[in-house]
Amino acid sequence: MYFLSSILQTLMISVIELLYLFGVVIAVGLVLGVFERYSNTYLIRAFGPRGVLVTAWIGVPIHEFGHLIQCFIWGHSVTRVKFLQLNRPDGVLGYVEHRYNLNSYYQQAGNFFIGLGPLFSGIGALIFGMYLSVPDSYIIFTAYIHQHVTPEKIDLNVLKTVGGALLAVFKSLFTFKNLIHPLFWIYVWVAISISSHIALSKADINGAAKGLLTIFFVLIMFNLAAGFLRIDSFQVIEKITEYNVYLLAFSSIALIFSSITLVLSYSLYVLKKRN
Repeated sequence: MYFLSSILQTLMISVIELLYLFGVVIAVGLVLGVFERYSNTYLIRAFGPRGVLVTAWIGVPIHEFGHLIQCFIWGHSVTRVKFLQLNRPDGVLGYVEHRYNLNSYYQQAGNFFIGLGPLFSGIGALIFGMYLSVPDSYIIFTAYIHQHVTPEKIDLNVLKTVGGALLAVFKSLFTFKNLIHPLFWIYVWVAISISSHIALSKADINGAAKGLLTIFFVLIMFNLAAGFLRIDSFQVIEKITEYNVYLLAFSSIALIFSSITLVLSYSLYVLKKRN
């Protein structure tokens, strides 16, 4: 009876730790996915299936680049890459095919990060684009991060801080100085293109789910070993997950432009419908 209770407790702790570790990035991915799905739906309704291709030239290669980089990091063999294809009957705009060693837990766990690769590459590209195109906004944003964001557990105060980061980004971007500068509008177009293709496809989600199961199994083994060695494994995981606040803060840029993309695509749909 004690053994069964111990196993159930370990499983419960492992589930909680899994949510602590990856709940934030999964939540961000889901929100961006909802925004992208509705944005593309309105574009297709307004302009047909080719409506999404206007942003695909920039967004899809960055999406696939995110998969590719993660493949290299996690030791997968890349067999085929297509950064952009426009005429495929099934509508797949790009893909990265890869192989991995089924006996390697490291490579199996890597499937999770490979699946989520477009989130990292998309957010990274948005920040880098801000640095190049609107450096004043970049300085204000990074200064806010340094001053207000610190590693800590995600609670209401942290969410308020992230909300402040969202507001700081928005205010720093949409200034009169930026609005009259051509580089700003180029950045906006690039950012909208990235945001239109940042979310995960069904294949991405399926691959990430496989990796998440492996990570869950590793967490169970870690907790069993920690229990044997009398180590507080939950405290260790909790300390690591405090850095999720940075992920939330940097994700604010993607959330802003995904929201703008949704509003713009809906507006175009309404205008097209009226005409």
